[in-house]
This record gives sequence, C-alpha cells and structure tokens, in this order.
Amino acid sequence: MLLRRNLHVTAAAVTTLSLLVCAPAWAGYDVPPEPLLKVLKAPPPPRPSVDPTGRTLMLTTAQTYPSIERVARPFYKLAGVRLEPANRSRHDTPAGYGIPACVADFTLVDIASGKQTKVPLPNGACPGSASWSPDGRRFAFQNVTPTSVELWLGETATGQVHPVPGVALNPIFDDAVQWLDGSRSLLVKRVPAGQGAPPAETPEQIGPDIQQSLGGQGESSTYEARDTLKSPLDEARFVYYGTSQLAVVDTGDGRMRDVGQPAIYNDVVAAPDGVHVLTEAIKPPYSHAVTYQRFAHDVAVLDVGSGTSVTVARLPLADRVPVHGVPEGPINFDWRATEPATLVWSEALDKGDWKVKVPARDKVMTLAAPFTGTPKEITRTEQRFEGFAWTPRRETAFLLEVDENRHWQTTRIVDVDQPGAPGRVLWDMSYDELYKNPGNFVYQVLPNGAWAVRLEGDTVFLRGQGASPKGDRPFLDRLDLGTLKTERLFRSGVDEYDQFLAFAATPDRFLTWHQSVMDPPNAFVHTLGTPVADAAEGEAAYATPGTALTRLEDPTPEVRQIKKRLVTYKRADGLDLSFTLYTPPGYKEGQRVPAILYAYPEDFASSEQAGQVSGSQQTFTRLSNYRLLLLAGYALIDNASFPIVGDPRSAYDTYIQQLTADAQAAVDKAVALGVVDRDRIGVTGHSHGALMTANLVAHTDLFKAGVATSGSYNKTFTPFGFQNERRSVWEAQDVYLKASPFFYADKMQAPLLLVHGEDDANPGTEPIQSVKLYQAIRGNGGVTRLVMLPHEPHWYTALESNEQLVYEMLHWFDTYVKEAGAKQGGAR
Repeated sequence: MLLRRNLHVTAAAVTTLSLLVCAPAWAGYDVPPEPLLKVLKAPPPPRPSVDPTGRTLMLTTAQTYPSIERVARPFYKLAGVRLEPANRSRHDTPAGYGIPACVADFTLVDIASGKQTKVPLPNGACPGSASWSPDGRRFAFQNVTPTSVELWLGETATGQVHPVPGVALNPIFDDAVQWLDGSRSLLVKRVPAGQGAPPAETPEQIGPDIQQSLGGQGESSTYEARDTLKSPLDEARFVYYGTSQLAVVDTGDGRMRDVGQPAIYNDVVAAPDGVHVLTEAIKPPYSHAVTYQRFAHDVAVLDVGSGTSVTVARLPLADRVPVHGVPEGPINFDWRATEPATLVWSEALDKGDWKVKVPARDKVMTLAAPFTGTPKEITRTEQRFEGFAWTPRRETAFLLEVDENRHWQTTRIVDVDQPGAPGRVLWDMSYDELYKNPGNFVYQVLPNGAWAVRLEGDTVFLRGQGASPKGDRPFLDRLDLGTLKTERLFRSGVDEYDQFLAFAATPDRFLTWHQSVMDPPNAFVHTLGTPVADAAEGEAAYATPGTALTRLEDPTPEVRQIKKRLVTYKRADGLDLSFTLYTPPGYKEGQRVPAILYAYPEDFASSEQAGQVSGSQQTFTRLSNYRLLLLAGYALIDNASFPIVGDPRSAYDTYIQQLTADAQAAVDKAVALGVVDRDRIGVTGHSHGALMTANLVAHTDLFKAGVATSGSYNKTFTPFGFQNERRSVWEAQDVYLKASPFFYADKMQAPLLLVHGEDDANPGTEPIQSVKLYQAIRGNGGVTRLVMLPHEPHWYTALESNEQLVYEMLHWFDTYVKEAGAKQGGAR
C-alpha cells in the first residue's frame, strides 16, 4: 500500500493541535472513527436505466471508492486528457474529476413480471456503464483490464455477457462504443494494428518548452490550460495514443471490419441511416497553450460501406476564443434525427464574442448527403444557438437559443424545411427560473437508434423537478403542441421524492425512482388513468399511486436517526434564502449543538430567481464528506443559499458584501431556531465554495474555523475571467484583488484547514493555489494546516483519500469549533 501523505501545520497551531502534529509530515493514511468509517464505506444506491422499449430495467451499482493503488497508476497528461499507457484507459472522467468508477454489479429487472437477473461478471472485472441497443435485446459496455480496454456484449433475456475477441478499444476521446444501423452492429474506436512501440524519451527530445505570441488581439482563457502539452515527446505520445481505427462490429457473430483510415478521432457520431458517420479528426499544429478541444481539426462524413470520406469543414487552431465565447467557423455539428443523413450546424456572426452587438449572433446551416452541394441556411438566432430537439415528425422540431448576458433562454417550435420562418415561441424565460420551469422533454429512441422527443399525436411529454417554496416535487406533464397548454399526469407526493424514469412498454404505464426520508431509492410502476386529486395542492394528477418493482434495502439504518428540515429566511436586503438543517442522532429539541455551514455560491442575474428554493427534504439521506460529521454530534446548515445577484457583467463588484450578507443571515437564522450554538460554528466548501470559505474566514468573525478543499484563492492566476466574472484583471483589477483571500492572509480571523489534490487539473484550482495561501497565512502568523492528497484530482477518488479527508475535518472542527467553543462559552 502507498503510505505517502503530505501535510503541514503552522507553529501557531502546535499547542492546540498536538494530536495532529505528532504525526510526521510523511506518514500513512489516517481513518476516521466508527461509525463514520462504516457509513463512509457503505455501497451507493444503484443507477436505474430503462431500455428503449420499456421492457427491462437495469440497476447499475458502482464501487464506493477505488483503492489508492488504482488511483496511483502511472498516467500521461496529454492536452486535457489523462491516459494510462499500460492499458490505454482514461485516468479521468470526461469532466476531469477522477478515474471512472468500476461497476460492481449489473442487475436486470423484467418490468412486467418483476423477475431479477444478476449479470455474472468475472472476478477482477472493471466494467463501465452499459449502453442499451435500440431494440433493448442487448447491451454493450467497456471493461478495463491491466493490458487493454475490452468490448463486452450482454443478452438482456439471459443476462449472460461475453467479451468480443480481438477488439481493444481506444477511449481516450470518448465515443469508443456506439450502436450503428439500429441494433445490428456497433461502431467502435479501436487501437490500430501494427502501431509499434510507444514513443520513448531520447536525449534529442530534451529541451526547453518555448511558446511565443507575435501580437494580435484576442483573449486566451486561462480555463483552457489544463494538462497542456509540454514537449515534443508529449506531442508524439498524443499522436500515438490518440490515434484510433474506426471499425464496425457485428453484434450477432462478433465479426469486425475496419472502416476508413486511422486518425486522431475526437467526436464520432453515426447518422440515422447507419451508413454515414460524422467524424472530427484532430490535426497539427498541436498547441502547448490550449487543450485538444481547441486544436485544428477536419470535420468529415465517412461512409462505412465504401470507406470513403467527404470533408465538410477544415477548422484552424482556436487558441484565442473570447471568455464565455465560442470559436469562429462551423460548430455544433449534429444529425437531423428525421432524415437518413442530413447535417446541421451553427456559425457565429459576432466573431464568437458576446460583447459584440449584432442583429443575430448565429446562423444555422444544413447539408444533406452526399455532402458535396452548397450548405443551406435554415435560420438566424438573435442569441447563441444551443441546438435542436428533434421529434419523429419532420415538420416539428424545437430550437433553443441562450442569452448569457441576461441568463435567458428561448425555445421555439420550428419547421426546418421552411427556412427563415420564425416559428412559434414555446418558452421565453430566465434559465435560473425554478418555480415556473416547464421541465425537460421526455425522449425516445427511434428504431434507427436516433434520439427524438417522444411524440403521441400532437402532444409531447415534459419531466421536471417541480421546484416550489416547500421544496421539489417532481412531475410528468403532457403538452399539447396545438394549444401550448399542459396537463399534469403525475406529481410526487409531499412526503416522498418520486421522479419520472421512463415509459414502460405499454403507453399507459411508466416508471419512477421513489425514495423518502426513511425509504431507500426503488423503482415504482404507475398507471395512467382517471384524475386523482392532490389534496396538498388542490390539483389533479392522472396517475395511480405506484407499485414497488424493486425492494432495495437500507445499507445504513443508523443514519435514519438524523432529522432534517427546510428552513427559509431573508437576507438583510429582503432576498429570500433557505438551507436544510440536519440535526445529529439523539438530538433533543432546545439543545444547542456545534454546527457546520456548507454552501456553494451561485450567480443570478435577477433577485427573483435567486431566492427560489431548490432541493427536497424528502430524499433518502446518504452521508459522505462533511455530512459524516453529523455522526460526531454536529448539526449541519447544509446547502445554504449564497446567491451573488446582479448583471453578469458586474455582479462580482459586490461579491464580498453579498457573501458576508448571505453568511450572516444563515447563521442568525440557525441560532434563532434554538439549535445552533453561535460560539461553535464552522464553515466548509469545495472549489468555488472553498473560495467562499477562505473569504468568510478573512472578512467575518462568524466562524470559529474553516475547511477549504480544492479552492482557488488568488484570482490573478486566472486573469481572463473566473466563475461568471467576464472582465479581465486589467479591466477590473480591484474586483480580482478583493475576491482573492490570498491578499487578506494577514487578516484571517479563524484557523483554516486547506486540503487539495496534488493532481488537480480543474482550470483555476491548480494545487499551487492552496500551497501559496498556506504559505501566506503561515508567514503572517495565522493558524493553518495544509493537506496535499497524492494522486488526487479535483474531486477525491480513492478510499484512503476520503478517509483522510473526513479524519482531518473531524479533528480540525473538534479542536477549533466543538472543544474551543465549549471552553469559551459566551453568548448562545
């Protein structure tokens, strides 16, 4: 086992933190006490997935945490992706937040009978999530072995699975496996044959990494420089490991045939006809300033029958894209679901810059097979084009455009065969709006494998979270496209959280994922019928109460002793706020206990949406990270509203003032409830929440201690914007400095624990951020501790790392909040 641990604590903390500093700077991992450890290791609930025909439910249970040995496997950082050379597997998820979790269990549930079939997996297998075939008869998944990434197929009827011989997948840029031509075959990215040995470092390759700029204007967002290439060897490895051969695999007999030529394929998307494939192939030059998403690439259409390819666009390196902008030229390529092989895409008319004022920001184009003609313009959008939602009916599609300056979105019903027609506005509203949010379209998979909005006659279906001042109550609605009126079919009960999953094989039945405070998540089956009155809200729904399809058990019954409730209150300026108050096991009303506040600040363009309640108190409580401290006697002021309200172009002018007001209001309310001891409150947050934590410790005296994990504390390191701040540091220097707790390290009013993953590649939260803040606080005589977790990215992955995190938080808060506050006494 790897025993490396890197932690530091300031001399000022020695007298009060002797328990912690007795360990050397390099030592084994620590573990929290029971019962925290038992609950930490408890298995997560499975993820439900219904096959496209509505006949079978798959329950996928992932590993709780991988071991540090797996997280510590050697990997290469190649232009924004992390790859393990031993087997070519991804060492990070597509979002860059840690290695993908292995699936521990697949269970198939027949929806009609309830019969369950556990999929047999070999010992030591590391499968990924499964992908259903359009006809629901099969499923495919990747399996990571020590030497390769395998392709496996499963039979739904029996649950039996098997590897496809001779297929070594290359998942470096995702899309490694997708269904093609309905359910008859799979399109895969595989490791090319005869590649030879991988590039090795030679004396000739050793030298300086040189970059230069020859003038010319254009921002280059610092959010793109994640794991960029650094040397000729990096470039050679990027080409070697990034190159894939596309191949078609027959799912009946397992035969494979190569199509096209090997290339560095990024996006690969099959057309509805099963013959044409949209490809994006990366080409030189390979920039050392940005990640692969901005590299030069050719967009082409490959015919998998003939192997011929037609180039649609040649796009140059996009290394000067405006912050919150888009590259110039054709982008957002997609297939029209209602046609065999017709492309659509958009092109910016404002140079991709939201600051440019133009009558229309984008134009939307189309081109049909054989892709040799002149593209046709479908429409122009006033704001940024986000894409189409297709329906099975060719004359009906939904076009979405977004205005980031106003946090606004508009959805129109359009006929793409009528170029220039404005269509009908379906929704025109703030994308921060929760209470009036109509929900999202329910989709179906067409027999050809294309996704389309589910359409029955002239109606579509909407699923939503159902936000309200009393919390979320998910719903299912039917929308009439003629009248644009909705009809409620289902709404979760007030004492449960019941969320629509999918329609079953018969159109009058559907599945939900049901849970409550006391009941773990399980699948329920409902039937549409006559109206059923909702006594709580005085409205009617048309679905009968559900019947349990699965009966998964509670893995942590001790957690059910924890109570939670929604608390609403107001900020000093009258803005509505809320948090969830958790009380520890055995809590008695009237007892004041130590507490921890957790929040993640969010940006809003309007105060009307900023004060809306999000989340539900009826979900099944699971504990991880800071929530485990409930088992140690702390109350939790959880997910406290911390809105930053204002015009997105200037909201951060009052960032510190709004943070302080948010915190003051939450603390005052928690104390007024008679639950929280004002003298014993700590604060914690992750990423942008860590920035909040450090700033609250620097600018207020509300908290006795803070724990900040994986934060960014000096915003001048991201000079072209951070979070939703659009201005550069040269345009708003005072804003950057005031938002950076690094420049207030001499004013820290409480002890601050800093935790960071040593391999954090999240843009803006590089590990140096925590190191420098620690040095600044230490140099100014403050109380601080730095814990660097080896091999960890932005979110901590390994079991040992998560055990260490909980151990550190518990001892830090016990020392500086629970025990120090109890000794101090003071106003309650």
